[in-house]
Amino acid sequence: MEHTVKIRDEIAAYLTKHKLSINQFAIASGIHSGTLSRVMKGQQALAMNHLTRVTSGMGLPEDYFYSQYVDECLYDSTPTWRRLRPFLLQCAALSRLDCIERVAQNLLDNLLYAPLLFEVAEELFEQKNWQAAALIYENVGASEKYQHSERLALCQYRLFLINLGDDPQKNLIAATILENYVDKLDEVNQLDALKQLANLYSGLQAWDKVSQSVEELLRVATVQYELHGQVHRKHSSNQFYKKPLYTYILYAQLMRSCVYEELGDYKTALDMVPQYMDHSWIREDDEEARRIKAQYIEWGTANTYLYRLMDGQIEVLEEYIEYISTCENEIFMALFKIVQLANQYKWDVDHVIQRFADYIPYRKVYSIFGEHNKFIHEKNYTQFCSELATYYLSRKRYKGDDVIMQSVDLSAKLDSEQQVIRGTISVDFEIAISDIPKSG
Repeated sequence: MEHTVKIRDEIAAYLTKHKLSINQFAIASGIHSGTLSRVMKGQQALAMNHLTRVTSGMGLPEDYFYSQYVDECLYDSTPTWRRLRPFLLQCAALSRLDCIERVAQNLLDNLLYAPLLFEVAEELFEQKNWQAAALIYENVGASEKYQHSERLALCQYRLFLINLGDDPQKNLIAATILENYVDKLDEVNQLDALKQLANLYSGLQAWDKVSQSVEELLRVATVQYELHGQVHRKHSSNQFYKKPLYTYILYAQLMRSCVYEELGDYKTALDMVPQYMDHSWIREDDEEARRIKAQYIEWGTANTYLYRLMDGQIEVLEEYIEYISTCENEIFMALFKIVQLANQYKWDVDHVIQRFADYIPYRKVYSIFGEHNKFIHEKNYTQFCSELATYYLSRKRYKGDDVIMQSVDLSAKLDSEQQVIRGTISVDFEIAISDIPKSG
């Protein structure tokens, strides 16, 4: 493929226009004069760092020659990774996705470039340059779609993580695609992928899918924890896990209990609580392990009270309130559940709402593992607003107006049609009864 105007032609035109010699421009741009001379004669390819200096020396935008550089790297000479790798990274830094796509698509005609491009995508992923990384993952994945390789599976997992957002339908599609590749991931990423899927399906209230994910997570994590304990097994001791292996087991056991809770089987949920409160099998006893064990004991204790409440045992309400008051990051969810149960069982929980009134406005929630899942927390807050409005309106207290509108606004943001409809009905109901004189 012949190109009439090359970068060296434009450099020559610049030198002529400004009456500069090669030596003068070499000094101004910081390039060795011999190197620049060979480039101008077509005897040496222009390296990426030289291109940057030439462009700066000419007073042009840094990416001015990038499209031409792609042509010269791919068509006018044999592609060399030494030139293309730094070029791809710089294209990513300057958001020149068009150049990245052209390079990736052309190089992948030769599958030997797939692992090299994948490594660049991984580097960009670590730098949180999501768009550029996704573009390369997509191209590498497309080139290996018939290979059923671990690299293909990892491309799909990275794309899943990059594409997660606030749109439930898009998240569901992303999860459905990822499911086909989870078993091809290495154990390290497989554990995280299964945990991510369980979290996502939990937010979508797809409890059968949550159950499938956590059962597989429990199986894989248990096997790996047993192997990891056999110090003579080199392949186990050399594995690098993002989190301690026992945390995946504890999380899976917690989520198994939560699934039964959501299905309304509170007795089974309660019976499963000891599985994540018993830590006698955990070998680790460092500071991190002690903190994690304490967190699960806190959750288990709170859930023991909660599941008894859900089963209609109001006699444990006061004990639950006192316990949860010492666990600041769990107060909002406890209040949400208490109001929900009050609506279900017709309980009076005014004193609980008053005590924890400071936790009613929306706020981020954290545990020792970091911020709670944003989508799930916002969804819970939306439902809480509706439950609180229902509680007030059913008692004709007329305190629910602001809470209801918060529910409608946040529901619209989350595209939660069911909650929007419910919130709107509550608003209509309040309008209908607004003329009734308030007692007292």
